[in-house]
Amino acid sequence: MSRAGGTWVGARVPRNEDARLLTGRAQFVEDVEPPGALHAAFVRSDLPAGRLRGLDVERARAHPGVHAVFTAADLGPLLRPGAVLVPPPPLEGLVFHARTALPLVRERIRHQGEALAMIVADSRYVAEDAAQLVEADIEPLDPVVDLGRALDEDAPRIHDDLPSNLAAYVRQAKGDYAAARARADLVLERRFSYDRGIGGAIENRAVVAEWDARADRLQVWDTTQAPIPVRNVVAAALGLSESQVRFIAPFVGGGFGPKIMFYAEEILVPWASIRLGRPVKWVEDRYENFFATTQERGQLHEAEISVTREGRILGVRDIFIHDSGAYDPYGLTIPINTQCTLLGPYRVPNYESEFRVAFTNKPIVTPVRGAGRQHGVFIMERLLDLAARGLGLDPVEIRRRNVIDSDEFPYNHEIMYQDFAPLRYDSGSYEESLEEAVRLVGHETFPRERERAQPDGRVVGVGVVNYVEGTGIGPYEGARITVEPGGTVRLATGVGTQGQGHFTSFAQIVADAIGVQPSDVRVVTGDTSDFHWGTGTFASRGAVVAGNAIHAAAQSVREKILRHAAKALEVDPEDLELADGAARVRGAPDLSVDLGALALSANPLRGAVEPGTEPGLEATSYFGPPYGTTANGTHAVVVAVDPETAMVEILRYIVVHDCGTVINPTIVEGQIHGGVAAGIGNAFYEELVFDEFGGTSNASFMDYLLPTSTDVPPIETAHLETPSTLNPLGTKGVGEGGAIPVAAAFAQAVEDALADIAPGLEILDIPLSPGRLFELLRGAS
Repeated sequence: MSRAGGTWVGARVPRNEDARLLTGRAQFVEDVEPPGALHAAFVRSDLPAGRLRGLDVERARAHPGVHAVFTAADLGPLLRPGAVLVPPPPLEGLVFHARTALPLVRERIRHQGEALAMIVADSRYVAEDAAQLVEADIEPLDPVVDLGRALDEDAPRIHDDLPSNLAAYVRQAKGDYAAARARADLVLERRFSYDRGIGGAIENRAVVAEWDARADRLQVWDTTQAPIPVRNVVAAALGLSESQVRFIAPFVGGGFGPKIMFYAEEILVPWASIRLGRPVKWVEDRYENFFATTQERGQLHEAEISVTREGRILGVRDIFIHDSGAYDPYGLTIPINTQCTLLGPYRVPNYESEFRVAFTNKPIVTPVRGAGRQHGVFIMERLLDLAARGLGLDPVEIRRRNVIDSDEFPYNHEIMYQDFAPLRYDSGSYEESLEEAVRLVGHETFPRERERAQPDGRVVGVGVVNYVEGTGIGPYEGARITVEPGGTVRLATGVGTQGQGHFTSFAQIVADAIGVQPSDVRVVTGDTSDFHWGTGTFASRGAVVAGNAIHAAAQSVREKILRHAAKALEVDPEDLELADGAARVRGAPDLSVDLGALALSANPLRGAVEPGTEPGLEATSYFGPPYGTTANGTHAVVVAVDPETAMVEILRYIVVHDCGTVINPTIVEGQIHGGVAAGIGNAFYEELVFDEFGGTSNASFMDYLLPTSTDVPPIETAHLETPSTLNPLGTKGVGEGGAIPVAAAFAQAVEDALADIAPGLEILDIPLSPGRLFELLRGAS
């Protein structure tokens, strides 16, 4: 099963976790049902903007089966705004107004779905019935819905203590864009929009808390991507030590970013358990998820590109507004990602970018898969397409003339990234990725393909776009590896898992180091009692940050195994090899000792531990990168468009990617396929529709469209490996690259298909629904 070269890293190892998942033995939070558990439901505002003048909960409190109804007045010291989870980097001229929500509304309602009260009852059914009995006296206020008008002087104030709805302002620049513009042969200016969407995980958020008064200990099961930071926040808020609180993130049915947030329910449910002396359980329903869980996207861009007549980029200028929703607990991660990712794999000697973040009466915005990177890629790739058209160049050729060469790494873009470090590219395969995608899609012969009419009257087009994905940011992660007396190997790390295949990829790293099968490595993730230092699973950082911590711990355990085995076999450590769960003498495999026996001997029952050593075959290590690694790739797509109905079918989808050292190609391909599916949804299906009053008109999967298996084509992938120079494994992230450039590729391909029918057609808005495309076609013709 191992690949050529005899290593597990790089092999297509079947996933260790799948047996539990496929047989129903995997535990999700919904499966947790402590004896005597009560169930919670929340009363939420239907209005996006209002003043809460009164809340009558007496009928709900008197309802049979209700144990408690909590309002803001009951919370005491818990009634305070949450923390800013990710403070912005210290940029010159930064303006940042931090505003975070109370656990329950006290007076001002700022978005639909804000929680007004919490009901705890014998069952969720009883709690929901009681919620209908709560009477809220709300004075409606004029909502701020239109992002383009949110910063107008006469716009209603969302936070009364601020002079406007401006949440933040950032400007970053390099070179002299004005001078570059003045000497350009072509300057193109366009207005772009990229609208909102949801994470849409198959499992909604859920929290179960059980307070043990005798043990003075709180145990919480949570669908979080960051069990350790959330544990720390909850412990501090409840006046407990961190060692008194155990957080478990079991199997999580999709995270995609929103579950990295800290939510009020994560503190209210444990608080209620302590208050009532009973376990309390809350599971978000699908309707709630459209308001109570954070969202992403929502930007308006005024962008321009200046180029020479040969198509060389002289500079880019981008001014945009980013919709933060009602609060900004996640800082400026998304708009800074947009600002930095726009530069892509290209030489952009002069760059001027500024953004304003606006508060609106919409749900809170935090990262969703891509986390603002797709916005930047869309702007740059569309500008290049338009410039190519203006110069009479092939879209691929203009990219060839501007990609960074392999001998230019490390490449410093001279602006600040979200990880508080300059945006530097450690390594990449930009030219090679582009050429491989061009070859695979048959781009050079595609004009002849287009000439062949589809039998049903459809026209075909091709799109080829590039991207760079910042991944593997710090601060750090850790891991502990233990060889147990039975010979099994236990790995514990603080990151949680939401389907990324950690139980397999992490086991492969360990197996290579200490000579066991990946199936012999028992992996524990997301349990603060097993490992209580770390940050979480986000920003495509698991294989980079946690993976290299695991690698370091595995190397330390390997050294201990070799030292103990050398002593037991009376040979030099250099004469030993580790394989098949044993240490054996090279060339004499009969002279061996298995790892279980070594683990026993490493824990002596007699005598003292020698100075400078420690018992057991165990090691704990940490890894923190100096700055983020940069993955890259090229997407190519072939579409067929029906000019009559404006329906689009994706005929082929190709991804050439470079995520550094590939640990498991099958898992990497799964990540790419899932990302592309999400990207297709973002590009053509998913759109949150807000009415003039700020309410969501399509808060169900009957109306909010997600791509299904019939909408996602087979995805062809090609792996390139340019190892990162920033970590020993050479790994880079791959979790979001599949989603980031899809909209740009989709738009280019649709324009290409319709080039003869609607030569002036320009796709500048995402999502591009069939209805919107139909309008564009009518306008262009």
